[in-house]
Amino acid sequence: MTFAALREPRAILWATAGVVTLGFFITLEIAARHYGLPGPMTTQAQEVIFAPKSGPLLYASMALMMVVLTWRQRFIALGAAIGIDVVFVLVRWAVGAKITEGHPFGNGALWVMLGYGVIAVTRRTGRERALLLKGVGLGLLLVAGRKTGDTWLLITSKTRPTVLDEYVATADHALGNPSWLVGRIVRATDPIGTHLLDWVYIQLAVAAVVVSLYQLRNVAVERRFPSHYLVRTFLVIGLVGPAIYMIFPVVGPIFAYGPGAYGTGGLHWAVADLWPHTPPPLNPPHPVPYDDITPRNCMPSLHTAWATAIFIHSRKGPRILRFAGTFWLIATLTATLGFGYHYGVDLIAGVVFTLTIEAALRSHERGWDRSGLQLVAYGTAVFAALLVSYRYLPMEMAKYPWVFGPLLIVAMTSVIYAYVRTTKLWDQKTAPAPQPEPQPELV
Repeated sequence: MTFAALREPRAILWATAGVVTLGFFITLEIAARHYGLPGPMTTQAQEVIFAPKSGPLLYASMALMMVVLTWRQRFIALGAAIGIDVVFVLVRWAVGAKITEGHPFGNGALWVMLGYGVIAVTRRTGRERALLLKGVGLGLLLVAGRKTGDTWLLITSKTRPTVLDEYVATADHALGNPSWLVGRIVRATDPIGTHLLDWVYIQLAVAAVVVSLYQLRNVAVERRFPSHYLVRTFLVIGLVGPAIYMIFPVVGPIFAYGPGAYGTGGLHWAVADLWPHTPPPLNPPHPVPYDDITPRNCMPSLHTAWATAIFIHSRKGPRILRFAGTFWLIATLTATLGFGYHYGVDLIAGVVFTLTIEAALRSHERGWDRSGLQLVAYGTAVFAALLVSYRYLPMEMAKYPWVFGPLLIVAMTSVIYAYVRTTKLWDQKTAPAPQPEPQPELV
């Protein structure tokens, strides 16, 4: 690459983004080390040898990387990953290493991604090198996003000793306390319903990869990535969302009003043992002390945000993909409420949050104009108004549910309408003009 090429605006943008990302990872690593735990860079490096936390996620990430490869190269990469995993399993069996957590597979996928990164640097040049590096970076970013999210959750639990669950639970009266209602319904479907919803909830990233693979299906042929696709929205949601956690720390109904989950929280820290059978009483809310283990990861609901992003990006796919996107959204909303991980108002904030980010990313790609600025500004204003109302008007919302309940739904619906209307106009402007059919000529 020449010095002139390095001075191109896009090259400068990518270089700046790389430096900022590296600095962000280093900062999180230092913060995690401060609390005596490994950060995202360390945990990612450990999975080169040790059992990975999520084998399916690593293989899904490798599938994203393979969009830049030919079919022959894909089969070779998949075979190499499986072969490496078989070797790891045999070695662990031979030395008697027991896996107490995580999955016995996935190391092979990580080795293949790292190997293609080395190939890109040493064996490729020009556009082919850049394309392969983008593919490798895309796969590794999905894994790094998961590791970064885990570190963020650790930071929220350590730096926010009090939570605002009483405020959110009080505001949730305006919606009829949906977590309590759906929680009883989900418990009635145990064990089939709970197992299905738990699988959907956990494998959200894999569902995103499926939609992304459809969007990126032509990369190997066209030798370029599309201007906008789901992974970008997914990563931005995961990057920005935890910052809101720090501003509005909430642990969720099952922790604040129930026995807790996953061995954390519990009745010792809960306000009362009420979820899901007894709605919380209507009392003036106040901040509540909580443990330093449970993540403050409720406001907004990022699972709702990610599922909404999957739904949006699946709309232009075939019927089966649209059906899957709709199913994943409905099942995720049911799981977030039914397992007691979120309040109803969290979900409304999550939908508005996603549409605003999606609008900003699309506006950035197509070029900012008045419609894009208005849509992003409106979504941001509605999201801020929701957070302010949850914090400072919860008693009023609970006392007048027939006023504030519809207002919350209208606020969310208005952002949905504005997004659909604006993006539809954008798509009409960018659609290619129909070409006239050739007419027969007289000879």
